[in-house]
Amino acid sequence: MTGRVPPRQGELAAFLRAKRARLQPEDAGLPRGPRRRTPGLRRQEVAQLAAVSVEWYVRLEQGRVGTPGAAVLDALAEALRLTPDEHRHLHLLARGESPVLPARGPRRPEVPASLRQLLDGIPLFPAYLTDHRLDVLAHNAAARALFGPEFGSGTADNTARMLFLDPATRATQLDWPRVARETVGQLRTSAAHHPDDPRLATLLAELRTHSPEFALWWDDHTVLERTTGSKRVQHPEAGPLLLHYDILTTGPHRLFTLTPADPATDHALRRLVTTHTAARTATDPTVRPITAA
Repeated sequence: MTGRVPPRQGELAAFLRAKRARLQPEDAGLPRGPRRRTPGLRRQEVAQLAAVSVEWYVRLEQGRVGTPGAAVLDALAEALRLTPDEHRHLHLLARGESPVLPARGPRRPEVPASLRQLLDGIPLFPAYLTDHRLDVLAHNAAARALFGPEFGSGTADNTARMLFLDPATRATQLDWPRVARETVGQLRTSAAHHPDDPRLATLLAELRTHSPEFALWWDDHTVLERTTGSKRVQHPEAGPLLLHYDILTTGPHRLFTLTPADPATDHALRRLVTTHTAARTATDPTVRPITAA
């Protein structure tokens, strides 16, 4: 037996020492006291704040502890004032898995101006932002042309609710069973990441109550993280469309983009968007016209 510290435990030990060194006693509500020769908290202070024994914490920082429990790691994250990203990193180092963190932040995450500019800078392709509940936070003019002028407001403020509870939306989705089931899987994944989100719980209860298909697939425990795919849409003006979709995550936001999958769809989508943009340009001078190719 050599006593060599395994790489992951060594990385965990270094991480804990670095986060302990950056904290001052007053940051944690502790008296500074005399004879403090090194910066940061002492090991015994971290142990006291996390309600663990000093001996165990010393061994943890030395890389001589096996796999700590998730609750103990949560207590250490609180004691060391870790950010959510640091909290997740602590669990990954110690247990090889991400923790389930409670939902935080405002009712709806604020959309940065840069993301709104990005949406408006994609004039020909429908694009919109959602949160983990699939609430529509922002969208561009092309998304309104595709989904209707009420998209993002009223009963059309959540894409899952539209998909399952709005007959008109359902009728446009030629691949409805597959797309709907993917949506169930995405919401179940969100529920695992945000178990304490009351608004998400309310949405799920509404969907389970009013959609037999949603209730059936929810009870199947379908889990899915959607990132890309394709679907067929029967649009009342543009006719049949074959669309690729891509989902990008940026902070608390999900950016959905829809692009044509064949030349016929490209032509039909371009005509649809340019027609709607031209109509808005006539009444809103801030909207710039788009030229159809």
